[in-house]
Amino acid sequence: MSLKAQLVEDMKAAMKSGEKEKLGVIRLINAAIKQREVDERIMLDDTQVLAALEKMQKQRKDSIEQYVAAGREDLATVERNEMAIIQTYLPAQLDATELANMVAVTIAEVGAAGPKDMGKVIAALRPKVAGRADMGQLSEQIKARLAAL
Repeated sequence: MSLKAQLVEDMKAAMKSGEKEKLGVIRLINAAIKQREVDERIMLDDTQVLAALEKMQKQRKDSIEQYVAAGREDLATVERNEMAIIQTYLPAQLDATELANMVAVTIAEVGAAGPKDMGKVIAALRPKVAGRADMGQLSEQIKARLAAL
C-alpha cells in the first residue's frame, strides 16, 4: 500500500474513532501533498511524499525551538504531538552507530580524500538514508570524518 493510500485509510479510521488531533494532522499532511501535486502538476510517489513529511517534521522542530525560546510551552506541546503523529509515517531513524558505519563505508566507496569531497559523499549517501536520518547531523558527521583524513 502506498503512503498516500495509508494516509487516506488512517484518516478514515481517525474519523470513525473520533481522534480529532490525529485527524487534523493527517489532513495537514494530505493538504501539503495535494498542494505540491497541484503546484508541480504531478502525482507524488512515496519518495516524494516522504520528502514532504520530512519537511513537515523539520518545520515542527523549528517551531518547537521557537516556542520554547519564547516561553510558550503550550504551543510547543501541540507541535510535539503533531511531530509524533508525522513520525509514524516516516521510516525508523538510524541510530548513531549505523549512521557512522554508513558514512565510513560511503567515504571509502567514493574515495573521498578530504573536506573538498563532501559533496560527493553526501550525494552518494542521500538516497541510502532518505527519511531515516537528519541531514544536518549527517553533514556534521561527514565533515568530522573528512577533516580527520
